[in-house]
Order: sequence, then C-alpha cells, then structure tokens
Amino acid sequence: MDPLRYPIGKFEHSGAISDLEIERWIDQIEELPGLLRAAVSTLSDAQLDTRYRPDGWTLRQVIHHVPDSHTNAYIRFKWALTEERPLIKAYDEKAWANLADSRLPVAVSLDHLAAIHARWVGLLRCMTREQFDRTYDHPESGDCPLDWVVGMYAWHGRHHLAHVTKTLDREGWRSGE
Repeated sequence: MDPLRYPIGKFEHSGAISDLEIERWIDQIEELPGLLRAAVSTLSDAQLDTRYRPDGWTLRQVIHHVPDSHTNAYIRFKWALTEERPLIKAYDEKAWANLADSRLPVAVSLDHLAAIHARWVGLLRCMTREQFDRTYDHPESGDCPLDWVVGMYAWHGRHHLAHVTKTLDREGWRSGE
C-alpha cells in the first residue's frame, strides 16, 4: 500500500459495530475541523498549492475536498433517516477538486467544514441504535449501514488530515520549526 496515498491505511471494519466505536468515531468527526484548521493555519499560498504526493491533489484541494465530501455524507444521513433505503447520488470527487472554487482561500472551506460538522455531530449524537442500523444504497458501493458510514467518514477525515500533516513533516513546515 502506498504510504503517501494512504498514510493511515485504508478504512477496514468487519463484524458488529459497538456503541463505543460509534461514539469514538463521532468524537473524531467533531474534532476534525479544529485539527485541520490548526494544521494549515500558518501555511502560505505557495505551501497550500503543494501536492501531498506526486500526481495527487494540492493541500488546498484536499482542504476543499473534505467539506465537499462531508456535506454529501451529512445529506446522505438525512436521506437515510427520512426515507427507506434511498438510492443516493455519487459524485466525481476528482472533477469537483478541479472546479474553480477549489482554488479559493482555504478559510472558506474550513468555516464550511466547522459548520457542517457542528450540524452533523448534533444529528449523530441524537441518533438511536435503530437509526444507525438504517442504510442507503450507493450506486458503486451498494448497501451502506449508517453505523459503518460514520466510521468510514471518521477515517476519511483522519486520512486527509494525515495527507496535510505528513506533507508538513516532510517539508519541515510544522509550526515552531
């Protein structure tokens, strides 16, 4: 496995998901906006436009991608909670990362991420076990139970945070260095 592409490995979970795991994942989702903001707070535009790996996205694109992805996740949760096994729409994340709004200042997306995570975590913390058992149908992945999805998005946030922090370490850009 390519450590530049998957710095914390791929998301893997099999078997039953405990309430404790769900709580831990929700905590990770809640913490992500602050951790991501802190990681990039001192970076210049030139640093933000550095690729985290050859042929990969720039740090700026990564920062804009996370709220794009997590907004989709939040909406998918709402569909799954209000409809019976909805078929959700996939999106082309690579194409989205190349749109003009992915070149905006990262503060725009960091603010968006903080707002969407506040709402998403508020929803997640009020969900019952039965609600976490609900599913949506992803056109590429098939049946997606919400308890598994919350873990996958907790991983997703940490995965992209690691893209940023590993780049900072590799380039010697950590604050105070």
